[in-house]
Amino acid sequence: MNNIGIIAGGGKLPIIIGDNLIKKKFNVFFFVIEEFFNNKNYKDFNVTIINLNSAKKIIESLKVKKIDSVIMAGNINRPSLTDLNFDWHTLKLAKNLLLKKTGDNSLLVSIKKFFMDNGFDYFDWKEYCLELFASNDNLTKLKPTKKAIDNLNKALSIFKSFGEIDVGQSIIVQNQIVLGLEAVEGTDNLMIRCKDYKKSGDKGILVKFAKYNQSNILDIPTIGEKTIQLLKDCDYEGIFLEKDSCLIIDKEKTVDLANQYKVFISTCNKIE
Repeated sequence: MNNIGIIAGGGKLPIIIGDNLIKKKFNVFFFVIEEFFNNKNYKDFNVTIINLNSAKKIIESLKVKKIDSVIMAGNINRPSLTDLNFDWHTLKLAKNLLLKKTGDNSLLVSIKKFFMDNGFDYFDWKEYCLELFASNDNLTKLKPTKKAIDNLNKALSIFKSFGEIDVGQSIIVQNQIVLGLEAVEGTDNLMIRCKDYKKSGDKGILVKFAKYNQSNILDIPTIGEKTIQLLKDCDYEGIFLEKDSCLIIDKEKTVDLANQYKVFISTCNKIE
């Protein structure tokens, strides 16, 4: 069986993916970016600590463990030019990672290509971790109201254009008016920002989809308990996720919290 290397940034996602694959008898090795390494979180796993300042050393670390395929997961801060050690591997990566003004999805595809050019396959973990994704029409006891569905229909029409330009994954809609589109601030800050724009009427909803041109094995739309807490704190009715394309961190706990707060989690398909 192939050896899989997870290049891990911050957050729970790398561990959730790796643990899920290990339980399915895959050989998994973690290559954790130094600034995100926590010994407690990784104490039960095979870990190598890496640093983004040298792509050459990362490639060497992967080869030492005889890695065949790689996965990238977790939050990663883009390094500045002054942080990099300009060996030839890093120079080639920096050309796409730092010097080109492209969206996040294009950058992720460039990184994927970089590893493939250096002899590593990219492992499509999503194919083997389907249970981590939102797949049921309604995951919570509470279902969306008619007003929520009207807001969803508005969001679907807007996202057809918004999602194609590689900007963000999320939209807030209330009273069938778009309050905000996710940009660099991320979904959490979008919810907080739009809370102050709400008027009397329905509570409003969050819609989170994969972008139309998004690689389905790299930048996966993700929610968790923090998302549900913010929906409650900002008094939104609930969230619509793209069916089979959005990952739920600690799925059982997240759905339980939504039920406790009477916030719905439902799925739908975007307009193709």
